[in-house]
Amino acid sequence: MLESILWILLMGFFVGQIARRLKAPALVGMVLVGILLGPQVGNVISPGVLDAADGLRTIAVMVILMKAGLGLDREKLAQQGSVALRLGFLPAACEAIAIAFAAIWLLQFDLATGLLLGCVLGAESPAVIVPAMLRLKSLGWGVKKGIPDAILTGSALSDVLLLLVFSLLLAFLSQGAAAGFTLGGLTLSPVQLLPVQIIAQITLGVGLGWLTAHLLVSLLAKQNWTQNAGQDALVAAGFALLLVVVAEDWPVFSGYLAVMVTGFFLIELDAPLARRLRGGFDSLWAIAQIILFVLLGASIQLSVLGDTLGLGLLVLAIGTLVGRSLGWYLSTLGSNWTWQERLFLLPGNSAKATVQAAIGAIPLAQGIAGGEIILALSALSILVTAPLGAWAIPTFAPRLLQRGEVDPTKVTVARQIVLLAAVDTSPLARPVLTKAAELARRSDGEVIVLHVIRVDDPGAVEQLRGLAQLLLADIRHRFLTTAGPVPEAIVQTAQTCGVAEIVMGKRGDRPLEAVLVGSVSQSVLETSPIPVVVVPTVVVEDDVEQTQIPQP
Repeated sequence: MLESILWILLMGFFVGQIARRLKAPALVGMVLVGILLGPQVGNVISPGVLDAADGLRTIAVMVILMKAGLGLDREKLAQQGSVALRLGFLPAACEAIAIAFAAIWLLQFDLATGLLLGCVLGAESPAVIVPAMLRLKSLGWGVKKGIPDAILTGSALSDVLLLLVFSLLLAFLSQGAAAGFTLGGLTLSPVQLLPVQIIAQITLGVGLGWLTAHLLVSLLAKQNWTQNAGQDALVAAGFALLLVVVAEDWPVFSGYLAVMVTGFFLIELDAPLARRLRGGFDSLWAIAQIILFVLLGASIQLSVLGDTLGLGLLVLAIGTLVGRSLGWYLSTLGSNWTWQERLFLLPGNSAKATVQAAIGAIPLAQGIAGGEIILALSALSILVTAPLGAWAIPTFAPRLLQRGEVDPTKVTVARQIVLLAAVDTSPLARPVLTKAAELARRSDGEVIVLHVIRVDDPGAVEQLRGLAQLLLADIRHRFLTTAGPVPEAIVQTAQTCGVAEIVMGKRGDRPLEAVLVGSVSQSVLETSPIPVVVVPTVVVEDDVEQTQIPQP
């Protein structure tokens, strides 16, 4: 088992990075690793890991749905609320119906089996869509109209709908007739009971998510049961997984929806806690996505794809281009979305992976006629739409969406922090480098040490380089030298390197405005569009008279 986990983590990571460097989505490499390591090809993964695949996938999906909830924006959802609700029902329903009729025509399925196939293929993949939408939010694409938020919410609701209909159809086909529900003298058939089930799943899911969010705020923020962000993420992940497990045992509410709602309410109740949890779940997802997609690849049955490849691609095309497109049009009808933003739904809302891997084999296991074809088309939909969607979302977003202002309180904005420490060969270099090191350690950033040469003194420059190496030993840093007017050189280098802050020194214990008039530091403060941190240094007056103001 340990060997299998090592193969999964190491090969999944490195092949994923190779795919990324080849301008392909990392998940493509991870899925290929799963196919190569799985029972279809290499048979390297142990049976114990394969038996635990469903549970491991559940954990990974829980992580990504919590990330989705922690990235939702209530104001944007209120702005596009009706669109988000329609996206949760119409595209999935239209695609399932279109696939059902295509299956009747092309595969000679009956209506019930065709709808069962439609429910399997119509479900959207949170593992592909959620990280892609959160990345778009962090970059600002579509945020002005709340398009990523609407897609995230709609995707979660559509999976609730299709999984409920799937379970109903499965019971009908496996038992010949599905049992109804009788209360007193009132009897409801499964079809009549379906709207009640949908409302109950959504309502109870939202309610339990709200309660869980309040409980987490009480434990983690008010009572301080944890000491760091890692423990916060561990406790939150435990409660979120509990919701999913309870929902599987008592399917009266949607566990996945409850997890997503928990993240959403955490933002509303305690934004600082939500920010800490975003960082923790980002770290969890870095591992969970490798396990998810490698095991996804390992579960694909390549042997059953050959006979249904052509017809399967046609069924997928009809479902997406006819059924889902009609649902997208109806969902955005009357909204303020442009035709380009509506067109973005084609790459942005079509990827399939996790749900198909979870339920695609169930009809075959329960002896449903056509179950082997349903399994084959489930695998085909993963192989085609997951890599295509992961590539198309970041590719077409800049072409079809408008870029707006990013709200860092709702989504993690990934940025490498770079600081510029401007120093000369005087004793002021030490406190400036010490301050830059302190700031870099807080932000896990890197430092550019800049020295503007005014007097050619190679020995002094080497001493300064050695001091930087000593004080920045545990921090990634570069040592640069340049020539020219000192303030202009500092500002130009800072802009060219894209630094977040400039760190400089000031001399003496006198007020800043009394010391820096006419100095290099004052010039940088007046001309730099980048924030400047001025480090005060107390020196004796004789030194002030004998030494020039620090010149980087």
